[in-house]
Amino acid sequence: MTDFDPATFSSYGPKEFAKLVKSTPDKKIAEVMSGDLRGKVLDEVFSRMPSLFRAEKAGSTNAVLHWNITGRPDGGSDTYEVVIENGTCTVNSTPEREPKLSLTLGPVEFLKIVAGAANPAMMFMTGKLKAKGDLGLAANIPNLFDIPKG
Repeated sequence: MTDFDPATFSSYGPKEFAKLVKSTPDKKIAEVMSGDLRGKVLDEVFSRMPSLFRAEKAGSTNAVLHWNITGRPDGGSDTYEVVIENGTCTVNSTPEREPKLSLTLGPVEFLKIVAGAANPAMMFMTGKLKAKGDLGLAANIPNLFDIPKG
């Protein structure tokens, strides 16, 4: 578990994944996320979101979030849609609905946030995380998901 190898991500639980991200230099994460394995990494992370969703913390929250991950090899971004509705969380790799909140950040920052290895408020203040829309919802995201502490 000492090498950042996306081929083995699916075998890692959330805590192991968090430890891996925390122990891997940013440069190595950036290298992997700018190559052919980027889609596999993002798909794996987003496929786990529904199982990490804490419905009991969501209350009556109904929202569509778009995660825009920059730094694709072609210069573009990947956008994933997370829908929180009626106590459930679903993920689409192709956005279909108007977002209540759009978050834009680089691939290294994204992995650090989902691994619990970064402070989203500090990233927002320093411009590494851009939020458009419902900022109250943005501040509540960490409460809505069981973010591992590696």
